[in-house]
Amino acid sequence: MRALENLAEAGFKDAKISVVVTRHNVGQLDEFKALADRFGATLRLTRLRPSGRGADVWEDLHPSADQQRALYDWLVVAGQGVLTGDSFFHLAGFGEPLPGLNLCGAGRVVCLIDPVGDVYACPFAIHAEFLAGNLLQDGGFDKVWRESALFKDLRRPQSGGTCAKCAHYDSCRGGCMAAKFFTGLPLDGPDPECIVGYGEQALAGRDTMAVLPKPEGDHSHADSVRGQAPKPDAGEPVHVTIGHRPDRGCDQSLLVGLQLSKRA
Repeated sequence: MRALENLAEAGFKDAKISVVVTRHNVGQLDEFKALADRFGATLRLTRLRPSGRGADVWEDLHPSADQQRALYDWLVVAGQGVLTGDSFFHLAGFGEPLPGLNLCGAGRVVCLIDPVGDVYACPFAIHAEFLAGNLLQDGGFDKVWRESALFKDLRRPQSGGTCAKCAHYDSCRGGCMAAKFFTGLPLDGPDPECIVGYGEQALAGRDTMAVLPKPEGDHSHADSVRGQAPKPDAGEPVHVTIGHRPDRGCDQSLLVGLQLSKRA
């Protein structure tokens, strides 16, 4: 709140307020939108996916089926001007398309480049299955983006797999590949939050002894091996301790001392 107040006071326009939707805050969407409007900011809503730290809390925090419907209805009514990216296209089977991309953008319009130059199809799918290449190799990013076998495959028309016969497939397009992958569901199967309930059935039918895939390890050191702790000489993480906070102006306002020049 203090940051929003400081930005507004400085005349900064269109800050972004990013909210991950969970079963605990899905009923507060009006309040989030009012907060954004109050400060002339833009609200961005993101789906909770079972990747990263979200993998540890997804079972407990992802919205229920009734909450998914309430979220869809809210986005239809109030979603204009609310950023969602490709977070909620799996809800489009409820009816009319939602504001936003309305399809998985992985390898089509988005990707992720990690600190060592590896290019992944999706920011929520940091795993060897979705590694397209490395921009430090010959040809750089342009070659990875245009010629990666993974990206070419993602850009081909999809068959729909087990969802092909579902009446909602043309709308939801089978849902999020990262959500499926990290919950142990097949990529050609239903989204774990499928509005028809097929995802819930698929989750219930999983092999209880199977080990779910996890996002792979440290991506900040070129010499480390993914999924393993870095070697002692490979640049181990530096643990930072914070002592007594100094009493200074910038503790109260990040803009203290900032000189803004006016241009003609």
